[in-house]
Amino acid sequence: MKEHKQVFDNVLDLIGKTPLIKLNNIVSGFKGEYLAKVEAFNPGHSTKDRIALYIIEEAERRGILKPGDTIIETTSGNTGFSIAMVSIIKGYDCILAVSSKSSADKIDMLRTMGAKVYVCPAHVSADDPRSYYQVAKQIHEEIKGSVYINQYFNNLNLEAHYKSTGPEIWEQTEGEITHLVACSGTGGTISGTAKYLKEQNPNIKVIGVDAFGSVLKKYHETREFDADEIYPYRIEGLGKNLIPTATDFDVIDKFVKVTDEESAHTARAIARTEGLFVGYTSGAAFQALKQLNAEGEFKEGDKIVVIFPDHGSRYMSKIYSDKWMEEQGFFDSKNEATVKTIQYID
Repeated sequence: MKEHKQVFDNVLDLIGKTPLIKLNNIVSGFKGEYLAKVEAFNPGHSTKDRIALYIIEEAERRGILKPGDTIIETTSGNTGFSIAMVSIIKGYDCILAVSSKSSADKIDMLRTMGAKVYVCPAHVSADDPRSYYQVAKQIHEEIKGSVYINQYFNNLNLEAHYKSTGPEIWEQTEGEITHLVACSGTGGTISGTAKYLKEQNPNIKVIGVDAFGSVLKKYHETREFDADEIYPYRIEGLGKNLIPTATDFDVIDKFVKVTDEESAHTARAIARTEGLFVGYTSGAAFQALKQLNAEGEFKEGDKIVVIFPDHGSRYMSKIYSDKWMEEQGFFDSKNEATVKTIQYID
């Protein structure tokens, strides 16, 4: 039978091999060349497709996951969507414990993909029985024949990016990358990618992006967990109130913290200047890059890769809603609403 190169067996064959896209307008006046690894080109519109497929297929190979089993996970939304998508193709049930901080768009998408969703309060400690970590663990204990992905403490999370994202970036830049800038939540994306890249060239500088209200930056600098660092913030999928073992802090050179407000406006600016409709964490990643540029981190001849983790459609009720932005106090004299309401009079 003749093979058709552009015909795929199913949607999972489209995971990975996402493009590097040169940034132009938004980096005007910056030193160096800036390339975005746009993970929204995955079929599930986020980088989490990579770990969902890799971890599930590894569980199958090891005999941990069997036909008819249930997959359970803790998620801010993107991992859940990817797991639900993989579960549909492979025939597993899917149960997700989701942070209440996740956008309504994400939660609706998860339910549309056939997942059973438990929405858990975001601003409680990780060991609180109401937290999405503990809820997922409890469901796993109650359901026989279930597998808990546990992305925050699963080394396969890191391994998935070591085997895919890292090699892709190295090949796409022909080994000329000098800096990697990426958000850190579970830490799998930045750690796995960085580990591979530093094995090719230990001089590549890896910079993690953290949120104010998260413990990751201080832990990286001191190796001490400081609960006083923790307070509520709005960015989804970035930062943590615990220390994930999926994060390899040794391959990250430093962290930069970004604010909710600046990250939201920066995501909107990326859409307006580059035509790339990206998510909240992508805005955070580029906001960190802006701050680094202002500090003189980059020089002419540098080739900087920034990972944009997901698609803007996941945030229509948040950063791309003028109403939500106004409610957060994110519009002021410097940052006005980009869409004005026009009243037509008959």
